[in-house]
Amino acid sequence: QVQLVESGGGLVQAGGSLRLSCTASGRTISRYAMGWFRQAPGKEREFVSAISQSGTGTYYADSVRGRFTISRDNAKSTVHLQMNSLKPEDTAVYYCAAGPRHYDSQAYDNWGRGTQVTVSS
Repeated sequence: QVQLVESGGGLVQAGGSLRLSCTASGRTISRYAMGWFRQAPGKEREFVSAISQSGTGTYYADSVRGRFTISRDNAKSTVHLQMNSLKPEDTAVYYCAAGPRHYDSQAYDNWGRGTQVTVSS
């Protein structure tokens, strides 16, 4: 098992940027594909981005492609989500997750507790 802790959330104005981080402990994160998900109040959790174990494969939801960038540093047990050109609709709790396949959003079974991102208009 792996324990995940998100950080870097906060309040930002529309058009601004924010960088989220996810630190892991327990099993080395190189064993896992890593993903970011988000959930807004009253809405279902949705997939945001994912990265393969080696970092060579990435995937983005259409709503964030071109604005967000996922990256990982296995040596530092860290995954990042760089968020640029933020919009009010990006407001949500963002969760870091680990799973066996980066392209399979249904397979993630290790979750952090989340970090709040609020984008003001």
